[in-house]
Amino acid sequence: MFLATTCLLFALAQQTPDEPQVVTTPEKTTDGAEDQKPPTPRHTGVRALFGGLKEDIKHLPSVENLYIASVGGGLAAAVHPLDQSVNAHLISHYDGVNDIFAPAKYYGGTPIQVGLSIGTYIFGRAMDQPKVSHLGMDLLRAQVMTEMMVEPLKFATQRTRPDGSNNQSFPSGHAAVTFAVVTVIERHLGWKKSLLGYAVATYVATSRLHDNVHYLSDVVFGAAIGTIAGRTVTQHGRGNWTFAPTPVPRGVAVMVTRKEF
Repeated sequence: MFLATTCLLFALAQQTPDEPQVVTTPEKTTDGAEDQKPPTPRHTGVRALFGGLKEDIKHLPSVENLYIASVGGGLAAAVHPLDQSVNAHLISHYDGVNDIFAPAKYYGGTPIQVGLSIGTYIFGRAMDQPKVSHLGMDLLRAQVMTEMMVEPLKFATQRTRPDGSNNQSFPSGHAAVTFAVVTVIERHLGWKKSLLGYAVATYVATSRLHDNVHYLSDVVFGAAIGTIAGRTVTQHGRGNWTFAPTPVPRGVAVMVTRKEF
């Protein structure tokens, strides 16, 4: 995850800032020559975190988010019969090689993700890269939005974890947080540069099954929640996905279109 974050910061640093720039008026010196000051790019301030969250909460109830939640819920229900068998297969197949999934518990945890997001924001401010600082702020907002949805659902559903440790199995917070992060990255950089992030998010989600702390349906719906959170805080993203129901013979299909900006 650290390597993926470093690569993304480098990619962002090579791009021209897409935010407005404040250009100072050239000052004339005593000999008539102009003293040209460099333009100062605008950054997203820390106060924007709270103002942005207020807007995110307003935008959360949307038709597109309802479609994503419906698709995620439908997929979770579809894979529910496989919950027990998938965990048993992963545990038996990878028993004895636990190091494969050991790091995922930390990568997908909220403390690590928040730390990486803050680090991204600080890096952008320090290096005068508005795109990077903007990404870091969006990552933080996405994680806050994710927790605001995940925690109430956990206490409302009271689903017992596969290992019986507590009743907070549904949905998976690790899956939700990592998919929120990769959704924000995809909206900032495009899907090609987010493929590594999707691979990491899938790895984290799979590790929750191997560790026997979540079911497959938990991580599927968690991924949907993360996607909703990431999309909600990035209304300014590079592209926009539109979901629309379309009648077809004997049912309804969901048409997905993408508009590039």
